[in-house]
Amino acid sequence: MPELKQLHADHAPAVLAFELANRAYFAASISDRGDEFFDQFTGRHSALLAEQEAGISAFYVLVAEDGSVLGRFNLYDLADGTAVLGYRVAQQVAGRGVATATVRELCRLAAARHGLRTLRAATSHGNAASQRVLARAGFVPVGPADPVDLGGKAGTWYQRDLVLQP
Repeated sequence: MPELKQLHADHAPAVLAFELANRAYFAASISDRGDEFFDQFTGRHSALLAEQEAGISAFYVLVAEDGSVLGRFNLYDLADGTAVLGYRVAQQVAGRGVATATVRELCRLAAARHGLRTLRAATSHGNAASQRVLARAGFVPVGPADPVDLGGKAGTWYQRDLVLQP
């Protein structure tokens, strides 16, 4: 059973393998990270961990039983009880409800662990799969997203108000 874990230094090799293995798949629906991302991965990973330590962001990985990464789920720009959600799942698990279930779990953690009250997420008009995930996870459209936020693509911001569950 895959487990959602907060990102740590030991995840670096599995995260890089995940990004490389799914690069073409991701690029079909979202902007490619570019060669520089992979060339500078170690430094970027360390920077993410520093951001997380500073409380600016919270990064999670969905880890399979064999230690491989099946998805990345990020909360960034944490401020005043809100954060922006970003996520991506491996092609091998896409379309199986993994993203929806994990986004729901991250919403629970966002409230319980990080004290967040509202999450926002943007997706392009052409990314129907992401739109379905957000809708199934309780997000509602709240307005247009600037193409700057979506790699030059037009899209929509979604929002979910979080309720702390007992």
